Amino acid sequence: MRVLIVKTSSMGDVLHTLPALTDAQNAIPNIRFDWVVEEGFAQIPSWHNAVDQVIPVAIRRWRKSWFSADTRKERAAFIAQLQSHHYDAIIDAQGLIKSAFLITRKAKGTKHGQDRHSAREPLASWFYDVKHAIPKNQHAVERTRQLFALSLGYPKPEQKGDYGIARRFLATPPADANTYLVFLHATTRDDKHWPEQHWRELIALTADSGLRIKLPWGAPHEHERAKRLAKGFQHVEVLPKLPLEEIANVLAGAKAVVSVDTGLSHLTAALDRPNITLYGPTDPGLIGGYGKNQLSVKRANNIESISPDIIYNYLLDLK
Repeated sequence: MRVLIVKTSSMGDVLHTLPALTDAQNAIPNIRFDWVVEEGFAQIPSWHNAVDQVIPVAIRRWRKSWFSADTRKERAAFIAQLQSHHYDAIIDAQGLIKSAFLITRKAKGTKHGQDRHSAREPLASWFYDVKHAIPKNQHAVERTRQLFALSLGYPKPEQKGDYGIARRFLATPPADANTYLVFLHATTRDDKHWPEQHWRELIALTADSGLRIKLPWGAPHEHERAKRLAKGFQHVEVLPKLPLEEIANVLAGAKAVVSVDTGLSHLTAALDRPNITLYGPTDPGLIGGYGKNQLSVKRANNIESISPDIIYNYLLDLK
């Protein structure tokens, strides 16, 4: 059985789809998946052993020059690759008009998705052959697991979902595994940031723990923040800019992780590493850390009110 998945972004949403693949793999012998995903996240589906082909799409980049000759050429090549196979099922786990119109409707096979009461954008359901009712009052991972189960005809397992990628990274941990913490300080929205002074207070509290702290970053302004956080502390390392797979290796070797609400926090959960995630406006019950050893800390709608002492005590408990 060959199935096409349409789940293009974001990092957390892509990661949240992985447990559904593991469910299907356990329920249907020899099932194989192809996956349409934004080019920036194309590594993630390849980590799951049920995925044969990753089909990168570049809608985020294309929309900057939608009608240019190069973009039209890339789109034509993408459609040709998309239509090179007829699928037993196509599962649109994105639930957006954009992805349904530009991708799902052009693929060959029976198209499954959420009905208009369930999809993130109700009009997306117009493009599906089979529409499924998926209650919204459950975690995003469970919603996707239910969508796959209904689309492919097996009962959704009752046990907690398995991302299916931790073994890949934990089999060959870094040489310094379990000797360091990772602090994921970077996120996209201002109201999701924990104040820099709070990070520095937490770093100071860990100075006598015997553990080093690693600070990853992606954009230049995040690099500058990491350097400010590390200034004056001998046990803190600002990492070089790393590709996603190398960041995953760093996370897999961590004793524990402290994070704000960011895609790398969900990667930490997928790797089964102990993780304390700090939340401001986001509801962790619906899209928070899902997996083993995941602790969500939320104080009203104000992340600034979470004190470093509380997080340090949680870290002590994780040890």
